[in-house]
Amino acid sequence: MTADGLLLVDKPAGWTSHDVVARSRRLAHTRRVGHAGTLDPMATGVLVLGINKATKLLTFLVGCDKTYTATIRLGQSTVTDDAEGEVTASYDAAGLTPEQVASAVGRLTGDIEQVPSSVSAIKVDGVRSYAKVRGGDDVKLQPRPVRVSRFDVLDEREIPSDTGTLRDIDIEVEVSSGTYVRALARDLGEALGIGGHLTALRRTRVGRFGIEDCTALDELAARADRDDPLPVIGMGEAAAAQFPVRRISAEEAVDLRHGKRLTRRADPVELSAAITESGELVAMLDESGPVPVSRVVFPA
Repeated sequence: MTADGLLLVDKPAGWTSHDVVARSRRLAHTRRVGHAGTLDPMATGVLVLGINKATKLLTFLVGCDKTYTATIRLGQSTVTDDAEGEVTASYDAAGLTPEQVASAVGRLTGDIEQVPSSVSAIKVDGVRSYAKVRGGDDVKLQPRPVRVSRFDVLDEREIPSDTGTLRDIDIEVEVSSGTYVRALARDLGEALGIGGHLTALRRTRVGRFGIEDCTALDELAARADRDDPLPVIGMGEAAAAQFPVRRISAEEAVDLRHGKRLTRRADPVELSAAITESGELVAMLDESGPVPVSRVVFPA
């Protein structure tokens, strides 16, 4: 069976995140596989998987900031805010200037209130929003605070169409967890008065894990066929890459696993990884208060 840890996959287009999890379960010969944040089927890029004990580590990775590259098509709105949905309105973007785009991008940068796409996985009355939309319901989600730390326009080009000129812009954004890039595409189009939707999306970073750290699904399958081990990042190494580390002794590791608490650290942090000198991840700690509290303890 594959070792406990994180498996970083470059998700291919056309696959759901659940498809990748199901495939990885077979490759890793274990049912205990989960992911730290869904990617839509049309999207590609970084999908963080937890294997065996590391599924409990995923909870703390979901909230990491993420980076995406994407293409937004201005001049068309769709029902899903991306290219998979029916076009609901078309406009001529021929007169659009780079200065107008830059001004609208600026208004969508920083701390903003964003209304998620109605076809998101957010639950409404216990049912996924996208399921309600597919069932014919008119879903109105509430705005939520998100942070767009960076919103860079990389390239722009005109696209001829039957309804006039469209404008494709390539972007790179760094956003907080819970930010919907297709909602940014929709809102950018609305701010410019010509509609907009997402035509391509690639996640290039989750926290400190980048696309360069990922392995394509086909390569993972080839490794399994050769009986080579999967490139799993050990739990201690993975936690140390993302969170402040508290080094603990073997005795303190035993104490933590028996429900005892450690002494207060000099520099309180909201979340830290308790790791032994040998590199074993023992617990995730909340060290923001007077006494460290274990958020999760990993068995030996």
